[in-house]
Amino acid sequence: MSGGPAIIRRPPSEKSNVELINSLRSNTEASKQAFAPLNDRFDKSYHRQDRGHVTRGVPHSTWTAREDSVIYVPSIDFSQSGLAEERSQYDITAKLFFLPDTSASKRCRHAQEAIRLVLQELHVPSIDLLIVSFPGVSFDADDEEDPEGSECSNGGEAEDIDAMIETWRALEQLHSEGLALQIGVSEFGSERLQKFLPRTKTRPSVDQINVRDCCVVPKSLILYAKQEGIELLTHNDCTNILPRGTVRELLGSGENGAGVLAGSEKDPGGLSGEVEPQWVVKYTAVVRDRGVIENKGYFAVAEVRD
Repeated sequence: MSGGPAIIRRPPSEKSNVELINSLRSNTEASKQAFAPLNDRFDKSYHRQDRGHVTRGVPHSTWTAREDSVIYVPSIDFSQSGLAEERSQYDITAKLFFLPDTSASKRCRHAQEAIRLVLQELHVPSIDLLIVSFPGVSFDADDEEDPEGSECSNGGEAEDIDAMIETWRALEQLHSEGLALQIGVSEFGSERLQKFLPRTKTRPSVDQINVRDCCVVPKSLILYAKQEGIELLTHNDCTNILPRGTVRELLGSGENGAGVLAGSEKDPGGLSGEVEPQWVVKYTAVVRDRGVIENKGYFAVAEVRD
């Protein structure tokens, strides 16, 4: 008899933070170009010059959308999205990154918002797997051999178990509603899992870990995950996928900025205040029979506070 692999390794791809930033920038520029004056868009010199000159001076109110206190940058037309085949033909995974300085008490709403956007984008009633990434938590294989160092962090102090459980309740709710058929965690070593599992109502079916500088997953984690029925997956994501400075650069008045924030020469009527990233959700729809990614994307949310 033969069994399945203890660890499922995903093929390497572009790092998620680079992919996310490039995606946000290209989507913003494409939307601005769509609303640029016709004589600029079809200028003969357009293809020989920096395309950014076409969108300078385009007010953000023309290519963004506002719903109450929420501004979509750029605006979204969900009628143009969706999948080509029936829902049953896909494995759909979403990974929700909670960013530093966000309150655990707000994450129930954040999780609901993130899943709602993914379901609207793909035109599906549910996803197969939702993975949560907690701020400041990263996996280190060496820590499995050193219990004192097992609560390692990346880009900030790791959260305590109480905050993680409070957040996990939001995922359990989405699971109970049938919106996420399975739920999982990211960057949990065996010691953290031992503290976490007894306090859950719905246990994680997946633990996604980043083996950045090594190829060997600690045997202690493999054995414990197998004992608890948890599937180990590998990934290439960053924990702090969208730093505060990056958001300001994307939305600000610099050469590559969107001109959404106040003080921009491109759009003096922009938003004013401190920009604080809240969460990012990454989604992927894979055609089951062919293993081909048909749809992949991101949604990111930040708050602008006075």
